[in-house]
Amino acid sequence: MNSFYNVSSQHNAAAAVIQDVVQQLTSAPTEANFGFVYVTDAMTTDFPNLIKHCKEATGIKHWIGTIGSGVIAPNKELYDTPAVSIMLANFDENDFTMIPSINKSENLISHIAWPRTFVSNFGIIHGDPLNQKIQNMIEDLPQQIENGFIVGGLSSSHDIHYQVTDEVVHGGISGVLFSENVGVITNLSQGCRPVGKKHKITKAQENAVFTLDNKPALEMLMHDMGISTYKELEQNAHEVFIGLCIPDSDKSDYTIRNLVGIDPDHSLFAINDFLHEGNEVIFCNRNSETAVEDMQAMLDNLAKRLKQPPRGGIYISCLGRGREQFGNDSEEIKMIHRTLGDFPLTGFFANGEIHHNKLYGYTGVLTLFI
Repeated sequence: MNSFYNVSSQHNAAAAVIQDVVQQLTSAPTEANFGFVYVTDAMTTDFPNLIKHCKEATGIKHWIGTIGSGVIAPNKELYDTPAVSIMLANFDENDFTMIPSINKSENLISHIAWPRTFVSNFGIIHGDPLNQKIQNMIEDLPQQIENGFIVGGLSSSHDIHYQVTDEVVHGGISGVLFSENVGVITNLSQGCRPVGKKHKITKAQENAVFTLDNKPALEMLMHDMGISTYKELEQNAHEVFIGLCIPDSDKSDYTIRNLVGIDPDHSLFAINDFLHEGNEVIFCNRNSETAVEDMQAMLDNLAKRLKQPPRGGIYISCLGRGREQFGNDSEEIKMIHRTLGDFPLTGFFANGEIHHNKLYGYTGVLTLFI
């Protein structure tokens, strides 16, 4: 089995989706021994039953996946109604180990049957956004294994945030670790365009920034964004975002946060995260144009790194991207195939995206098996 294998289905009823998927899986390559599975929120209550039928239809015991506000099939995005996207693969049993459901950050590695022979570890994980320790676990896991590089996403459901890691679970993180023998390349698109330079936070309290570089914070924001009046800022606030620069990053990396309020009387602004004096921020512009521009740059970077067509891929995108920024014709997914060619692809729209051991928002994370 040299390539991966896709199955997808969308119907008005979950039972019809499961029946369709099972029928398609009967034609799957018998060598497949691993499955990635993503379902829309409309399939939440049927998720355990789906996994049961997938195992019975294929004989595959190793599965990872979760629930999204939408799912990514090979050439389209599926939303609103019950839908499933599955990708099957064949990996050497010695080159992966499952990450069971872990719901606290202490001594993570003790829960994993981690082969110490792995020189490096590439992990794909899914997490429950309701777990208050989720960010700590995402950052702690790669520190407890050698040369850990983690990607993934948080479930997006109005009900239980189910995941599967061989068995159906919820409440923490779960997934898989691959050895260096499984070839992968990955990249992310922030969908933003940084404006101006980085600024150091010189006075902050909780989520409010009073001064940047010892100057009034709101004045600095308006100057960098080219905004002259408070009314203009209010009108364009939906395109103004704050990038929290990641310390000690080997690149110009940042996590995007929302601008949630301004106080002209004190020249301060507030975001949806806690801030610390000494940290750096950069202002960003985010709209449909910047999303397309940054997505294409990410894909071009991956294309240059590819020496052969991808065998398969997993794309985890923010629930605020997809049709919200690229339109209703699955343009975000079509961009991937226009640039990189046709290959099996699965994924979902997440409530938080994980790349290189960090939790992001508003990003798209593409992982290619090569």
